[in-house]
Amino acid sequence: MTQHEEEDITVVSGKGQVVIPQSLRKKLGLKPKTKLLVYGYKDTVIMKRMKMPDALKDLKALYKRVDARTAKYGKISEEEILSEIEQYRSEKKKH
Repeated sequence: MTQHEEEDITVVSGKGQVVIPQSLRKKLGLKPKTKLLVYGYKDTVIMKRMKMPDALKDLKALYKRVDARTAKYGKISEEEILSEIEQYRSEKKKH
C-alpha cells in the first residue's frame, strides 16, 4: 500500500519558513494562504491541510434565505423581533 515518492530537499530559513516543493504543492492542491496543521513527533514534522469552512459562502446563502423570506412575508419589525425573543425566553424558563 506504500507508494514510493521521489524525495526532495528543502531548507529551513532563518525565520523558520520551509518551502514545500512545487510538485508536491500541485499534487496536494496547496495554494497560497492554505492553512496547515503542524505536528512534531520525535524527529518528524507532519503537516496536514486544514479544511476551513467557507464563511463567506455560508453568509451569502444566509442572506439569500433572509431576502427570500423578506420578499415573501415582508420585513420583520423590531417589535416582532423583541416579541420573539421574549417568547423564546419564557418558553426556556418553563423547561
